[in-house]
Order: sequence, then C-alpha cells, then structure tokens
Amino acid sequence: MKTNLNFAHNPILPADCFIPDVEAHAWGDGRIYLYGSFDIQGREQYCSDVYHVYSSDDMVNWTDHGQSFSLADTAWARDCAALYAPDCAYKDGWYYLYYCVPDGRCGVAKSQSPTGPFEDVGPIEGVWGIDPAVLVDDDSQAYIYWGQLTWGKAAKLKDNMVEIDPDTVTDMLTIEEHEFHEGSSVKKINGKYYFLFADTHRHGNRPTSLGYAVSDTPLGKYEYKGVIIDNFGCDPKVWNNHGSMECFKDQWYVFYHRSTHNGVMSRHVCVEPIYFDVDGNIMEAQQTTSGVGDPIPAKNAFPANLACALTGHVRIMGDEASKENLVLAQICDGDTATYRYLLFNGETTLRLSMKSNAECRVELYLDGMYRAETKAAPSETYTEVEMTLPAVSGDREVTLKFYGDDLEAAVESFTFA
Repeated sequence: MKTNLNFAHNPILPADCFIPDVEAHAWGDGRIYLYGSFDIQGREQYCSDVYHVYSSDDMVNWTDHGQSFSLADTAWARDCAALYAPDCAYKDGWYYLYYCVPDGRCGVAKSQSPTGPFEDVGPIEGVWGIDPAVLVDDDSQAYIYWGQLTWGKAAKLKDNMVEIDPDTVTDMLTIEEHEFHEGSSVKKINGKYYFLFADTHRHGNRPTSLGYAVSDTPLGKYEYKGVIIDNFGCDPKVWNNHGSMECFKDQWYVFYHRSTHNGVMSRHVCVEPIYFDVDGNIMEAQQTTSGVGDPIPAKNAFPANLACALTGHVRIMGDEASKENLVLAQICDGDTATYRYLLFNGETTLRLSMKSNAECRVELYLDGMYRAETKAAPSETYTEVEMTLPAVSGDREVTLKFYGDDLEAAVESFTFA
C-alpha cells in the first residue's frame, strides 16, 4: 500500500532525519525554527559533527535549510568527535549559535540569518558543561545556562553575547533537589522563568522525562514542579530526553525526542501541545502519533514506524526490504505497538503490510479494549494481511498485539477501510 503523510504526525521530520535535543524558536517572522543535534541513523554514537536548521510556518511542513555549522568551521574544536546540543539567541540584528563538544567545552558562532551559515567566534571562557541554553530577557540582558549530571549553572552574558560575567555564575539545579541530569532550556512565560531539563525522577533514574522548575528571577531559586513529557516506551533501550518549549501562533508546545534502533541514539524530534492550569503549572503531555494535529483519519495508509509507544522486544529500525525507511522490526511474542489517535468513520477492515518467520496472530485493541484478530501466514516478503472488525467511529487509541511461537515479525504500514 502507498503511504500518505500529508497530515500532522510524530515524528515531525522525515523518517531519515534524526534531529534530537531540539531548541525551538519563533523569531517573529511567521515561522518556527528548530536547532538541534544531528544523529546518524544506526550509528552507535551520540550526534555528528554538523548542525542543520529546520523551519515551518504551519508546524506540519518543514524545510531543511541545510548545514548551518560544523566542527570543521572551528579552529579550536575540529578534532572533537561531535557537536552536542545547541541553542540559538537573537540580539541586535545577530543570531548567536551556542554549541558544545563532548568534553564539556562550549562555544559560540554568529550569523545575520536564523538559518546560518554561522561563523565561529570561539570558545566561551568560564563555561564548561554540555547543552548550553540562552535566554534574552525583556530588558535585553542575556543569560546562559549549562551543566550535566549533578549540577546546572548559569551566568549573565555580557553585551557582546560571547563572554560571561564571572561574578554572576550561579548554581541553579542539582540532582538532589531537582533530579537534574542535563539538557537545560529556559523560557520566560507570564513573568515567570521556566527551566526545562532532562529529569531522572522515573524509571530507575533514566532521564527519559522532561521535568521543569520555576523561578521569579532568571538566576533562581528554581522550584521543581513536575514532568512535562516522558518518552519512556518509545524504544526498548531509550535512555535520555532533551527538548524545549515554544509558543507559536498563540499555542505553547513541548519539543522532545524519541530513540529508535533499540539504542540510545538515532533520535527523532517530536512535538505535543501543552497547557497551563490557573496557577501556571504545566499539565503533563502524552506521547502521541498525531502530534500537533487532529486525530489522523484511519483511512490513511501510513507507516507503522509512527507508533508512539512500544512494549516488549519490538523496535523501530531500518529494513532494506521495505519501501519505508523505517519499520516495526524484530517483533516477538507478546509485543505491542500503540498509535494515538486515529479518527474512525465506520471502517470495518484493517490491512497490514507485514512479514514473519512463523504464523503470527495479530490482535487489535481500541482504547485498551479487544476488538478483533487475524492470523498471518509466514512470509519472507511484506504481504498484505486483512482483519475484519465491527464498524468503528470516533477518536481512538489503536494498539496492535502480536503472538507466535519463536516469532520474529515486521510491519511496514497499515490502513483501515
């Protein structure tokens, strides 16, 4: 079946674009810009040595503006292995790109375009610790935040945006008080300062959550408030999360990433809308397939790799035998894949393109309730399998469960009719 991706979905970029650690910025020109690391598919290493900038005017269709910066553009760090998470800030006609390398050194580059290319200025003296983030306050005073594992620090930036005021260096977050791991990101919202970071409160101290803390001032004290989103369940070996918040066309969003390939790398950027209660607290968002859009019409044929939650051995990874870049792969007995949310209008048939080494029983659950099942015969190539179900209407969470002795199966796409 031919898949159709002319709708909002997570991940938001094409399947072969692995952009984690995203900082999102709306600079006031009607577009939203993404600044992130650049993973290589299937590579067992965090990030690569380049950055790309992506932008959109509707949060659905994204433009890749090409390579914006690389380690080769530096005179002081070109021998490093990778560029880790960046941020970008705007002041007085210049866009400043803040970047870091694996040993903790941070640098800055600048451009008169939000998409670069960025020209290197050099390292930032006094800043050591990955994932720099920058906030330019309403009075044009800029602050830089950085740190990893046990502490997060911050300082004022001088007017030149490339030097810190060493007398203002402050310890912001700790693992003891905030479960801070890494991934600083700070936004000012309704007069309060929201500090977003990778949070280790859950899942045996894995930093899969994006937690946040709030302060009345940019340099703290910050009070821990909770989790905005947790990417646990996107991959069997998911380890970290890193993202940001941004308001675009009067709606706030949280940007985060999901791992693939049964590993901690090869991460995709995703986005969910977020909402505040009357006290300014952020309500925790759920990982979805539909992302910023309405529930996806079930009649659309779309890739199985848009699953937003997996259990068991199944993972999202490449398969050269598939016409999709990524598939649900290495499915074993008892594994599940979930999609939130699909819009049904009386459909009575599920069609899956799948293959398996043995007979596979596939069960369909809607909103957690069993609805139908079918059996797929062994096949070495992707073959269409049908399942008949009672007519369905409304917005639904779809879960596929797979069973079979010594099973190893894969699903590349599906649709309802």
